[in-house]
Amino acid sequence: MPSPRQIGPAATPPMAPSRVVIDRVSPEVDGGRFAVKRVVGEALVVVADIVCDGHDELDCRLRVRPGTSGPWIDVPLVSVGNDAWRGTVPLERIGAWEYDVVARVDDYASWLRDLARRLAAGEPVTAEREVGRTLIGSVAAQAPAPLRAVLEAASTRFDDDDWPTLAAAAGLVESMARAARLVADTTGTAVHLAAPRPVWVDRHRGAVGSWYEVFPRSWSGEPGRHGTLADLAERLDHVARMGFDVLYLTPIHPIGRAHRKGPNNTVTAAPDDVGSPWAIGAAEGGHTAIHPALGDHTDFARLRHRAAGLGLELALDLAIQCAPDHPWVSAHPEWFRHRPDGTIRYAENPPKKYQDIVPFDFACPAWEALWQALLEVVLFWVGEGVKIFRVDNPHTKPFAFWEWLIAAVHRDHPDVLFLAEAFTRPKTMFRLAKLGFTQSYTYFTWRTGKEETADYLTEVTTPPLADFFRPAFWPNTPDILHATLQEGGRPMFEVRLALAALSVGTWGIYGPAMELLEATPHRPGSEEYLDSEKYQLRHRDLDAPGSLAPFIARLNQIRRDEPSFVLNRPPLVQRIDDDHLLAWVRHDPASGSMILVIVNLEPNRSRAGLLHLDRAPLGLDRAAAIQVHDLLKPADERWPVGFTPRIVCTPTQPLHVLRLTPEPLSRVR
Repeated sequence: MPSPRQIGPAATPPMAPSRVVIDRVSPEVDGGRFAVKRVVGEALVVVADIVCDGHDELDCRLRVRPGTSGPWIDVPLVSVGNDAWRGTVPLERIGAWEYDVVARVDDYASWLRDLARRLAAGEPVTAEREVGRTLIGSVAAQAPAPLRAVLEAASTRFDDDDWPTLAAAAGLVESMARAARLVADTTGTAVHLAAPRPVWVDRHRGAVGSWYEVFPRSWSGEPGRHGTLADLAERLDHVARMGFDVLYLTPIHPIGRAHRKGPNNTVTAAPDDVGSPWAIGAAEGGHTAIHPALGDHTDFARLRHRAAGLGLELALDLAIQCAPDHPWVSAHPEWFRHRPDGTIRYAENPPKKYQDIVPFDFACPAWEALWQALLEVVLFWVGEGVKIFRVDNPHTKPFAFWEWLIAAVHRDHPDVLFLAEAFTRPKTMFRLAKLGFTQSYTYFTWRTGKEETADYLTEVTTPPLADFFRPAFWPNTPDILHATLQEGGRPMFEVRLALAALSVGTWGIYGPAMELLEATPHRPGSEEYLDSEKYQLRHRDLDAPGSLAPFIARLNQIRRDEPSFVLNRPPLVQRIDDDHLLAWVRHDPASGSMILVIVNLEPNRSRAGLLHLDRAPLGLDRAAAIQVHDLLKPADERWPVGFTPRIVCTPTQPLHVLRLTPEPLSRVR
């Protein structure tokens, strides 16, 4: 027989090895490299596999604290079977938190359990009593004075036959456990995670909200006149009536004149063309200035206060780029990328060219000054009362920059939120979320088939992805007029709106284009709008007949009224027997709120299918009938026990939103 392979002399452990092992901790992101995301008031539920050799009892705890220093909050972990342990703690303030899992062999609990078994079996326990006496004495000797006194007093009756009962009545079990934990913590014999796991807690708007995007310059109400911030403030009732939470302003800064774009992105602009708001900076100022045609900072403050009075919070576009005549280009040419002939390169994403924009060089020798200047831009607007930023194309800037900038802002302003306009590769999008972006645009716009949409709804709302990535669903943006909207008419608009509003926590629209059903592309096959508001003023009749504003208002009202939508709960996709009907349920177990949504993804044709509710995840007793209330029209029905409803969608009613209420079982009997 061959001899065992020699692997060198046995290493001497630096300390006595622990018998306890902590495995498979969740939630965590990349082993604790990045923070798990939650919102204030939400419970942090931690689960871990904790194993030990033999049959000893374990004492397992979850330790949580706000920040990264100070006292820990101890929460007992409860065994949930198969060596899994779970603990829950509410997160009651925004900002950084961290948690640790602590476990040890509970010698006293193990001894007491075995003593009780031996006493019940009538076995002699003299030796076991001595083991217990020694165990209690050793812990008492190291325990703080109050606990030491309790242990010593209780141990005077140690020889009584009913010791386990007396110990419980005297509170010795808990006292002994507390003392043993303190001893274990101070002596280092308890097992911890290799490092605490970070958690970031946002305010509620970080996970749930309804956004409305506007170009302020188009809100004058008069054809051909450049709108102002004051004009927008006067007409905000239109947005408020639709029930939105966030008013997102496209860039409001001076617009460059050099290489300004004309209507429909033409390269040459006429003298009176307004240009793209994303070409930031001119003689009037840069990223902290307001375009003079819009007003000034006083007008901005009035708009913000007017919006707040209507329940709207302002979000500002953060576009980290410059027009060629931005003041920084001449003051800090070292911050920009140059061609061999010395000229500054304009931005491009071949074949797209942005001659009116020049990007920064984040790796230039003066990068530290550049980064600091950009941080000061964000902090300036935070000082002006802005706590939400929609960030333009963050995936074209370095990851390290975003991690640094967001952390720097959050040090003093943890309530600031960042939405990433990251229409990019999935892993890049997810990396930005890990680095600190609160929310992200998604591929929702391009998910149009039943299976791909259902899979995507589940993917972006379910851990582990949902522990750090929060999706924002937008059926349209100024850059994206999807073919479904170009071709589908009003039924498709309604379906896409309902899909976005009723499936995830955050949704938004580019208005008034959405509620007024604008659907004409720049050219066939293009996702650009004809006569795009990005390059010219647009005048619209906000009260035009046929507007979808009342329908949008109803969707937002449902989101506000129904507890299923108050928290960012995942949609539970349901089986329905039609290839173009998609059904899902939003469910809040605490309140019992249960909303079933069915949409027709081919809404210009009538479709019908049998709905098969997955009752177990919804907590529906199979013996209970269900009361059904339609939230879009005044209609009620009852689904009796065992009933499989047939759902019909037509072009005039392409979707259903139904509140499901199970009848009490007593009524069934």
